[in-house]
Amino acid sequence: MVEKSKWMAHAAQTPGHSQWYIDRFRTMARRGQDIVGEARLIDAMVPRGARILDAGCGAGRLAGYLHAAGHRVTGVDVDPELIRAARTDHPGPDYVEADLATLTELDLGDPFDAIVCAGNVVTFLAESTRRDVLRGFRAHLARDGRAVVGFGADRGYPVPDFLADAAAAGLAPQLTLSGWDVRPWREESDFLVAVLAVGGL
Repeated sequence: MVEKSKWMAHAAQTPGHSQWYIDRFRTMARRGQDIVGEARLIDAMVPRGARILDAGCGAGRLAGYLHAAGHRVTGVDVDPELIRAARTDHPGPDYVEADLATLTELDLGDPFDAIVCAGNVVTFLAESTRRDVLRGFRAHLARDGRAVVGFGADRGYPVPDFLADAAAAGLAPQLTLSGWDVRPWREESDFLVAVLAVGGL
């Protein structure tokens, strides 16, 4: 049995937290704010009709955009409230309620051309499961597929530790950025977007 994620531990201690998160993005969408910048980058990286895994899909904002753009999308999230909201707000993708630490145990069909893991998802993992999650990404990637992971560098998961965990899972960085707007990574950057591939290919 895997250790409970920090997200679910917080949700258990803070009733209403998941609904607050859902409402936050619904409000931003109603106001016309950009909530899909990460998905636009992924869309630019793959051919039309690609298979994409949204790992930690939350309420479906990225999965929904990528589905509407013509991709075959699967979203996985551990929080049942978020999965219900995703199915309501962004129908179309296949949504699976599961802990990302169990990815290697899930039958998600053919390998994915891209995996997106945005929204600081990796900082909400139980620390004991970080490498398991990255191994799951590796297991579900197509041979020339890429996993794109973005998170705040000051949120308790040091970038060198993340890159070491990725290497242990068989993933190497092709590109490191300091944001989803494709700015280059620098040592002083406070956000990392890492484009990972099998062996760095």
